[in-house]
Amino acid sequence: MSISRAGGFVCAVLIACAPAVSVAQIASKDYPSKPIRLVVPYAPGGGLDFISFALAQRITRSIGQNLFVDNRGGAGGAIGTDAVAKSPPDGYTILMTSSAHASLPVVLKSLPYDPVADFTPITMVARNVGLVLVVHPSVPARSIRELIALAKAHPGKLNYGSGGVGSITQFSAELFNMMAGTQIAHVPYKGVGQAVIDVLAGRIDACYIVGPGVLEHIRSGRLRALGIAAPTRWSGLPDVPTIAEAGVKGYSYDIWYGFWFPAGTPVEYVTRIRSEVVKVFEDPEAKRTFAAQGYILVGSTPQEFSKTIVDEIELHRRLVARMGFTPQ
Repeated sequence: MSISRAGGFVCAVLIACAPAVSVAQIASKDYPSKPIRLVVPYAPGGGLDFISFALAQRITRSIGQNLFVDNRGGAGGAIGTDAVAKSPPDGYTILMTSSAHASLPVVLKSLPYDPVADFTPITMVARNVGLVLVVHPSVPARSIRELIALAKAHPGKLNYGSGGVGSITQFSAELFNMMAGTQIAHVPYKGVGQAVIDVLAGRIDACYIVGPGVLEHIRSGRLRALGIAAPTRWSGLPDVPTIAEAGVKGYSYDIWYGFWFPAGTPVEYVTRIRSEVVKVFEDPEAKRTFAAQGYILVGSTPQEFSKTIVDEIELHRRLVARMGFTPQ
């Protein structure tokens, strides 16, 4: 449920049952009165853990109740996400997941939950500094424009590696193909780390990899960075332009992370948790800590976050149709 729908629900209750709302408003002043579960729908040790634990520790100190991380891995994130969708909308269960929330609906044939209707967005917490499009130095392209020209001159000859069929690294590359009018061929791997190894060895031409994970190879000259997939440049590679400014106008493929409640959670609770996230982001030490790990803090409004989710699900549907991809 979106924030606007949740707001409509509250208004309806105000009209139909004013005393009940008064009780709810009083209760919201005492929220939270017990520990809150932060569900991460992946096994421990993944990239989401840093953000989750860093925020949980700081918010716990602020609200006086424990915000504890509960890793619920399986089915590409669907199991833990479904657990939140089916939790009571009482403000004591939060989903913490990534932009995969907007791609999973088109990667899997069916989901036990609706990624929009079954959740109330709280805030986009942060986004990654961005995927970097890198090529092996033997590729005769030193810019995005040169890469496009090369790819168009030799359709299907150039290739890129990804973390697998339906992965964010494939989607980012196929969005490039769609917007640039190129036919750079896909070589799927079981993980993006294997793709990087093969680009370094010159066995494949290119791949998209998160900035901090490839920075050393770029600085050493073993890989050439042509562009950043994110909407803004990254301070770690200040001379590398975004793909949009380098020649593919309007291109942007973000990796982001956010908080959701189950649908129907009171707006007051949404406002409270978002305010706690924003409060964390006002701390200079927190900003430095997140930046050192390659994250840009966001703290969007629920309405902004809701629009992002809907827009990106539609984008992934268009990409899947173009790719001829069959959901598993």
